[in-house]
Amino acid sequence: MSTVAAKKPAAKPAPRKAEAATAKATLTLSSRNYSSWSLRGWLLARFAGLDFDEVMVSPDDADARKELLLLAPSIRVPCLTHEGAKVWNTLAIAQYLDEIKPGAGLMPKDRIARAHCRSVSGEMNSGFANLRSSLPMNLKAHHPGHKIWAGAQPDIDRITEIWTECLEAYGGPYLFGAQRTMADAMYAPVVTRFLTYGVKLNKPCILYCQAIMAMPEMKEWIAAAKAEPDDIEELDMEF
Repeated sequence: MSTVAAKKPAAKPAPRKAEAATAKATLTLSSRNYSSWSLRGWLLARFAGLDFDEVMVSPDDADARKELLLLAPSIRVPCLTHEGAKVWNTLAIAQYLDEIKPGAGLMPKDRIARAHCRSVSGEMNSGFANLRSSLPMNLKAHHPGHKIWAGAQPDIDRITEIWTECLEAYGGPYLFGAQRTMADAMYAPVVTRFLTYGVKLNKPCILYCQAIMAMPEMKEWIAAAKAEPDDIEELDMEF
């Protein structure tokens, strides 16, 4: 009687390393001191609770300098890379993060408040060119009593109008209530501009600025900005 040797069980393939456990998102940033767009993207990712690695672009990079000096046709930093998606433009990043992290609260739950949040965020994303050019972000600088260029004043007035309306409607301390949203990330660099150049504000707006500057994320970003060794001469304006 013949016997058949029992077949050895097929060897199991070596377990693959869990890519999801090791592969982080990456966020490309330029200067912490001067790049308001980088700050917005970084805050959005932090508010969303996304695990990401930072990729810094040198201030000597020609394209990065064009963006910082408002000479580029579009702003491509920050750029978020996540699970095959590549997203630039801070408003697009905000909306993408809201999709993948719906529980993070980047937009209010209420339909009408969400529409309001989208609108004021979009207004910041695409507008206020005079404010950007006349009051560039510079976290290392302080120019109290700075004379505001007449062309920038309407931008300042509109921003403070947005802030005042939101704080009154939703109760603060952030623009849409107790939860930080994409709108706060979008307007955080404006807070730094107002403080750098000593822009006069009403009390609700002063309290809002204080709330933004008290966030641990802002403290972390500003400390890193002040430690940056490189200065961009064109943006270190003397007043």
